Amino acid sequence: MKTTVEYAVVIPTVGRPCLADCLGALAGSAGPRPVEVVVVDDRPEPRDGLPLGPPGQPRVRVLATGGRGPAAARNAGARAVGAPWVVFLDDDVQVLPDWGERLAEDLASADERTAGVQGRLTVPLPDDRRPTDWERGTAGLENAAWATADMAFRATALKEVGGFDERFPRAFREDADLALRVMDAGWTLDRGGRTTRHPVRPADRWASVRAQRGNADDVLMNRLHGRDWWTRAEAPRGRLPGHLATTALACAAVGGLAAGRPRAAAVAAALWTAATAHFAWARIAPGPRTRDEVTTMTATSVVIPAAASWHWLAGQVRHRRVRPRGGVR
Repeated sequence: MKTTVEYAVVIPTVGRPCLADCLGALAGSAGPRPVEVVVVDDRPEPRDGLPLGPPGQPRVRVLATGGRGPAAARNAGARAVGAPWVVFLDDDVQVLPDWGERLAEDLASADERTAGVQGRLTVPLPDDRRPTDWERGTAGLENAAWATADMAFRATALKEVGGFDERFPRAFREDADLALRVMDAGWTLDRGGRTTRHPVRPADRWASVRAQRGNADDVLMNRLHGRDWWTRAEAPRGRLPGHLATTALACAAVGGLAAGRPRAAAVAAALWTAATAHFAWARIAPGPRTRDEVTTMTATSVVIPAAASWHWLAGQVRHRRVRPRGGVR
């Protein structure tokens, strides 16, 4: 007889309408049902009810965390359930119809030192045109390691390492930090066979600029885990070195003018222009090259290097007193 492993589902949310689709897909999935579904409302000041969907969807328990961020929301949800496994889903994903069956197989096959089993993410992209820069960025989640968009953790492992580090205020790097701490504690992490759909969220023109706040979180990762954490966490390197160099050229151009050295300022400005154009084209070339996309890529490519540099410097200041975790040099 096949043994069914009990699990609870925890979904942090800021009240986006896609939460109803997430819960609807969960209700329609075949296989063993979760013993509990907890939705953690992390809006700073909730005024309206959450979009929990029509009757017939899974009955959920709602907790409120007051806008403390997804790490704190997941911790609150994990503490509130009693199942031996906690499955974290993001509110913008939709599990597939066989997800419950495949999850049961993933959990049943985990050995006693397996702390977590990751679901496979699939990002639907347009089939009638090239994807935009934002769509390509979302599609990168298909290869992300230990992404909590669909990640099952053993409750005892979470408790042993203290859960998510709430110093990570965004849905960025908190999953990699937890994975490294779990593995450092002697546990293993596996990739499962279940699949979850991750649609591309609508985004405005400046979403990629706001995303540069994650550079401060990378500083915290460096402090906590050492500079080789990228390799150990299977995380892709970003463009920060290039952004810092581009910003330095802009500063040199302005500084040259202020110092009365127009020739040096002109050289720095020309190099800045070339670096910015190269960055913009690297983002435009693989995309649909529509007027709106080219305009967005051009405008944001001017701003992103400075924004990335600013957030990196802010992270250096904010996290200057953070000590490495045990064993990190």
